[in-house]
Amino acid sequence: MEWTIHQVAVSAGVTSRTLRHYDAIGLLRPSRVGDNGYRYYDADAVARLQRVLLLRDLGLSLSVIADVLDREEDEEGALAEHIALLEAERDRLDRRISAVRYTLDARRSGRDPSMGMMLEGFNDPYEDEVVARWGEEAFRKSNAWWRGKTTKQRIEWKRETDVLVAAWTAAWRDGADPASDRARELVVRHVEWLRRIPGTPVAEGDRERSVELLRCLGDMYAEDPGFADTYGGPGGAAFVRDALRAHAERSV
Repeated sequence: MEWTIHQVAVSAGVTSRTLRHYDAIGLLRPSRVGDNGYRYYDADAVARLQRVLLLRDLGLSLSVIADVLDREEDEEGALAEHIALLEAERDRLDRRISAVRYTLDARRSGRDPSMGMMLEGFNDPYEDEVVARWGEEAFRKSNAWWRGKTTKQRIEWKRETDVLVAAWTAAWRDGADPASDRARELVVRHVEWLRRIPGTPVAEGDRERSVELLRCLGDMYAEDPGFADTYGGPGGAAFVRDALRAHAERSV
């Protein structure tokens, strides 16, 4: 199966002149040129054009695109990689749409919007870490779960989270020991809170990775200044970390 240069140009949303330019610079050759001088493109050529257009939309120059494509040895692997890029871009746009919708709903209802919710999708500093530690599927599941919530459900979730954080902070300020029964009860509540988030090892029932998750979260709470403030200061965050470490294995 093959298509004329006009058919390909119309379907791709480019001009025939653009395709001829791609041919001239060696970026995209037609699969054959007829006796009448017409250029024809088969499925392989169209697949390459697809990758050219994707990389162009990502901001790469034509010379860089040519170099990238020429160094690809596994076409199926390259296509799978491009699918992953497109899905990541779709997820990013979905998060931005959700954030703007939240802002609009808050304005209409007269509520004071949360800055974190308003900027969700514009900057996710923990995405790389989540993907690196727990896999892309975990990140997608948790984000799909969050994006699926209505504004009312998000506010309710945040309220429940604030109650849990307040309980942690109060225990620390009361001088509770990280190995105390009070701290252990809070660990159990924290685990149940995580269990409700799809994609987490706790929700997936993976005990070994759940223990690792609690330890990693504890370290992040103590090391990230933002989380330290959340738990009342560095001392509060360290208290949560130590409690999670002390009780993780028998609480999961």
